[in-house]
Amino acid sequence: MDPRLALTLSLVIPNVINLFFMMADKSQARKNGFRIPEAVFFTLSLIGGSIGCLAGMYLFHHKTRKPKFFIGIPLILILQIAAAVWLVRSDLVFIFQ
Repeated sequence: MDPRLALTLSLVIPNVINLFFMMADKSQARKNGFRIPEAVFFTLSLIGGSIGCLAGMYLFHHKTRKPKFFIGIPLILILQIAAAVWLVRSDLVFIFQ
């Protein structure tokens, strides 16, 4: 598999899943139904789905009052961006060469 495709899929899939889970959890919260554990959102965010989680928070107005989310998810995203910049600048990632 092409490394660029693998990288793209590894970022797109967790984001789409996290966005979908935010929508589903908001729907279940309104109905007092089965809820998705918060650990699932954080796990998906840590493996690359932080943008999807952040988008879901604000698109569906879900978990935006919880400090764990409105501080934690953006912090994870900032750390991921910093790590990506560091990897690219230190020549440890040579996928695009």
